[in-house]
Amino acid sequence: MIAQELKSNKNKIVNGPLLLIPQIYKDQRGLFFESWNQEKFNSIVGDDIIFLQDNHSQSFKGVLRGLHYQINPYSQGKLIRSSLGSIFDVIVDLRENSSTYGEWIGVELNSTEHNQLWIPAGFAHGFLSISEIVYVHYKTTSYWESDFERSLLWNDQLLNINWPLEKINISYPILSKKDSLGMTFKYLEGKGDIF
Repeated sequence: MIAQELKSNKNKIVNGPLLLIPQIYKDQRGLFFESWNQEKFNSIVGDDIIFLQDNHSQSFKGVLRGLHYQINPYSQGKLIRSSLGSIFDVIVDLRENSSTYGEWIGVELNSTEHNQLWIPAGFAHGFLSISEIVYVHYKTTSYWESDFERSLLWNDQLLNINWPLEKINISYPILSKKDSLGMTFKYLEGKGDIF
């Protein structure tokens, strides 16, 4: 497994998140790759990360989930991958002392390349399903706590996230009620619901 640093929408290296690229072995039978190894992962991220919960979601084309995060003391690091289909995965840096505060990263994760996205605590996360059906698996470093969960508005004009809606021929994504009522970056910042 190798790690690749990621750049924000303003072309700056973002400290913390990493794209993890597995070594895939292919032959006439199919393929094999190691999707999880605690020792290798901790060596790559340079920390002793412990995951407490695994989640699995299924989404159809055009579904947008997010942008979600949990505030302290239940902030979550997440390890995201798609085991079926493709997603456009987005994270927003909510770490006030970061040089990329308020900037976003977008990366495609799919079941062909089997890449994973490591998102440390301090980021909002969401994704758009860009294939007919998608299975997304993610590990979290903290349990889900509804009272500490926040939703950042997916189409906040200040963030100006370039969701690839045109790529899948839609003008507006399919959203849950919670996600359609997400708060703006400035509102959440004003409330102190950042890191």
